[in-house]
Amino acid sequence: MTERTARFRDVLAVGEFRVLWIAQVQSRVGDQFARVALALLVFDRTSSAALTALVYAMTLLPPLLTAPLLAGLADRYSRRAVMVTVDVARAALMALMAIPSLPLPVLAALVFAVTCPQPLFSAARTATMPRVLPGERFPVGVSIMTATDGIAQIAGFTLGGVVIGASGSPHLALAINAATFAASAAMLRWGIRAHRPQPDDLGRPAGGFALAGIRYVTGDRRLFGLAALVWLFGCYVVPEALAAPYAAQIGAGEAAVGSLMAADVVGGAVGAVIVAKFGAVLRRRLTVPLAVASGLPLIATVTGPGLPVTLAMWALSGLLASYVVMAQVEFTQLVPDGMRARAIGFAAAGLQTAQGLGIAAAGGLAEVVPASAAIGVCAAAGSAGALVIGAMCRIGRAADGEPPPSAVEMSGGRDRHA
Repeated sequence: MTERTARFRDVLAVGEFRVLWIAQVQSRVGDQFARVALALLVFDRTSSAALTALVYAMTLLPPLLTAPLLAGLADRYSRRAVMVTVDVARAALMALMAIPSLPLPVLAALVFAVTCPQPLFSAARTATMPRVLPGERFPVGVSIMTATDGIAQIAGFTLGGVVIGASGSPHLALAINAATFAASAAMLRWGIRAHRPQPDDLGRPAGGFALAGIRYVTGDRRLFGLAALVWLFGCYVVPEALAAPYAAQIGAGEAAVGSLMAADVVGGAVGAVIVAKFGAVLRRRLTVPLAVASGLPLIATVTGPGLPVTLAMWALSGLLASYVVMAQVEFTQLVPDGMRARAIGFAAAGLQTAQGLGIAAAGGLAEVVPASAAIGVCAAAGSAGALVIGAMCRIGRAADGEPPPSAVEMSGGRDRHA
């Protein structure tokens, strides 16, 4: 019998999901406005590529520490209140950053401060999604979020450059980002329910805090395996970081760098839409094969083929990397509601760490071998790692005596590992 999957219109008909979705898309566009503005602002003042890269990195690195530490708040308090509070705080901090002639050390401190609570917001939003979209609507909602998130990133980078070029002021882009945070806070405050975390079987709030999520994930072989598969994406994201030296290697010139960086994002958006139509059993069976296959197109470009072939292969890799969506869906469904934000926070911190380490390793390798070879080595490591993880952690096989993830009641599933 064919598995029944939710339709896009079934998901988009849910008012609370539309609020979460629109708030995320417009906020993501604003984030990219801010990244472009900060890069231009710092370089204009210092003419230092190193300082520019450092400030840009500060928009990514703080969550490595704050994700496991703060995510527990979303398992103790109303998730709507957590998201609104974070957005209001970020809107205020970003508005301060938009003040012209702000000293660079102060600007750097504000960048750090505005980035720190980001994983708390993400954990609260992701933990809320299964409550808003129970059953098979949840995977479709994640796919919609993932696809539009990639498109929003491309649009944000492009429009941010246009706005700054037309106005001549990076501060306007920062002010726009502050406005997107404020708009998100308003939409969430009046557009969704409180969504308090599910208590345990005795009616108590979930115990433990920062370390509880880490212990929960690492103590379960399947959960840890799913998280590890997601972390392997750090091996497949390196083409974005090496797009400039790769373009130089194949003689494509600087004009091709933007297209190369966008190729896997476009492929990922298409892949997210495709996997939205997969049923629970098919998602579980394809997660590891797609994780292994994601590296193969990147390995195929190790010889540095021409631009059209490279774009096609990198886009195909991005499409295959939609296994991340399926792994995230199963991971989220397997974790009980009262532990969900902390588990997600730990997994998210691991993903960001893996991306940073993957990019750093590829960059170091590209100093001694061609960029195409560095990309191929990282991709091969990712494919091999996926094979090992799939075999060791039973990914793709239902555990004995347990129902498939789609059978879990998402409005308040209990801890099946207790």
